[in-house]
Amino acid sequence: MEKKLIDLEGLDEDSLSFINDALKVIELANENGIILRIMGAIAIRLHSPKFRHLYKSMERPLTDIDFMTYSKSLHLLKKFFLGLGFIPNESIIRTYWDKRHIYYDKKGRTIDVFIDKLEMCHTINFKGRLELDYPTITLSDLLLSKIQIVQINEKDVKDVIVMLLEHDVGESEYDVINKSYIARILSDDWGFYYTATTNLRKIRNFLDKYSIITNEDREDLSAKISKLLIAIENQPKSIRWKMRAKIGTSKKWYTDVGEVLRPGLADMAEEWKKKISRD
Repeated sequence: MEKKLIDLEGLDEDSLSFINDALKVIELANENGIILRIMGAIAIRLHSPKFRHLYKSMERPLTDIDFMTYSKSLHLLKKFFLGLGFIPNESIIRTYWDKRHIYYDKKGRTIDVFIDKLEMCHTINFKGRLELDYPTITLSDLLLSKIQIVQINEKDVKDVIVMLLEHDVGESEYDVINKSYIARILSDDWGFYYTATTNLRKIRNFLDKYSIITNEDREDLSAKISKLLIAIENQPKSIRWKMRAKIGTSKKWYTDVGEVLRPGLADMAEEWKKKISRD
């Protein structure tokens, strides 16, 4: 994937610190033969220079740094992050070795590294997807990662609003939200479909809450959400999807996430403080 010119103008000092640190990790990973891509709110800020100013008014601070990588780099991963001076959460890494690693940097931030898949309320498979964009995962995968959250919160709604304002909904993966790809993913998994479409409608109903969004932008957002929903509904569904749809919400259609994969954060923070004091 050809590297893009990255626009960092207009970022506040805190966001700039997060983004620069994430970009340094990406570059160093690339030099060490590791395909690593930025996820989450940092990725959306990188992709959305025109509308990132909305974050300040909508009070959406950054809290951690999320990456996706492939399992083929698993044997290099821990050594790489240790080499950068990051502290590993050993209990997480031992338990979820081939799925997820957590590290902490010297600023006390959490570095979350997902491997091959994002397994939360629903699963997103990144096989063959990381080469499609740089330095982040694709916009389509970013959107899926937000709308797969069953109990979607306001910070994720804000991320989707900024992303949709900045980008067109179409058929491409290059700076476009690929509605066909999203529709195909959701056509084989009724549970994911139900969560995603429910969230898209919730986000559309949320638009009037933010006075900073102009009427023109609201109309644009609503039209883009409608375009996504139409593509999703029109996509032929698999037999598996149809069988599960008959059961509906009478049976649980998602995985509980909570903080199951983040035990021991307080202990790790204390260990980090002791390590810093020793150093």
